Amino acid sequence: MRKLSGLFLFFMLLLLAACASTGTPERAGRSAGVSNEIPGNKLPPPDTTAASGAYEGATDYRIGAQDLLEISVFGVQDLDKEVRVNSNGQISLPLIGGVMAGGRTIPELEKDLAGKYADGYLQNPQVSVFVKEYASQRITLEGAITKPGIYPITGKTSLLQAIALSGGVDDKIADLGGIVLMRQINGKRMAAVYDLRAVRRGTIEDPQVYGDDIIVVETSGSKSAYRRFIESVPALGVFKWFF
Repeated sequence: MRKLSGLFLFFMLLLLAACASTGTPERAGRSAGVSNEIPGNKLPPPDTTAASGAYEGATDYRIGAQDLLEISVFGVQDLDKEVRVNSNGQISLPLIGGVMAGGRTIPELEKDLAGKYADGYLQNPQVSVFVKEYASQRITLEGAITKPGIYPITGKTSLLQAIALSGGVDDKIADLGGIVLMRQINGKRMAAVYDLRAVRRGTIEDPQVYGDDIIVVETSGSKSAYRRFIESVPALGVFKWFF
């Protein structure tokens, strides 16, 4: 009976060990702050319309303050104009005057402008709106950066370009293999680890960054939560990050 109990305990321990090694990534990684690796090792675009401004082809982008808009009316060159959205979200256009652009998508603004020009000015106007500068988009850079802070991005911006905005990394203390890029995806804060040396060499992709992204350059030898995250995932690993 004692021998049988010993064998039962042995097999139970084996079973527990198997569960720990093959359990769901979310449960296994939650205590470390990470979970659920995404196939493809690529951080997807963000899921918020406000953050997708620099994403090429994003029709659900909502115009923000300081964005530079290029507005054209087909066949009426005198009405073509570049205007910057003011702090109240408004723009001023010939004939129709002040128009609220802030908070609207491009199709919504195009429809509104066409309606205003059709009201006593033009017959069946075709209005096109193009966002020339996404000045309302901001990214945060922190850690071993020359000038940490919040920076605007205009148009399509890569990780290397984003770091250059802040004056580059601090070569004396930066861990070039510990570049953490974080963003909101599917309602969760997710992150990827990049090796800046590999990005510079072109051996891995220089990823695009979006409004509201956070970029952290870790300090060599630090013992922060970011350090534990970096050590727990491979380069280019993409995981959920729990705060």
